[in-house]
Amino acid sequence: MKITHVNPDALYKSPVFSQAVLAEGGKTLYIGGQNGILKDGKMAGDTLSAQTEQAYKNILEILKSVDASQENVVKMNISVVSGQDIKEGLAAAQKIWGNYPTAISFLFVEQLGVAGALVEIEAIAVI
Repeated sequence: MKITHVNPDALYKSPVFSQAVLAEGGKTLYIGGQNGILKDGKMAGDTLSAQTEQAYKNILEILKSVDASQENVVKMNISVVSGQDIKEGLAAAQKIWGNYPTAISFLFVEQLGVAGALVEIEAIAVI
């Protein structure tokens, strides 16, 4: 499997995301929306930072279970409850995720399907 991060010189270069990701070969893993839910079913906290950190940890555990890592992730869809500071979420993401910029989409939503959730992250990985 080969993954190439596409960041044309004519576009903004961000340390947080890639403009596009080209994935060649391999299997595709679709990770359903992850909230800041702990193993015991409780929310990791009531801040965007705490919940984002846990959502990313959950994604890393899923990847680990199929012998993959954040290097395999090519796309993320991130939904955040309106009124939250996205910079807080991005800082938490980089703390857990490291320097593995994927293609991302952000949406601000009124609420999420899990009571008290402030963030939900879906991911697509090529393994």
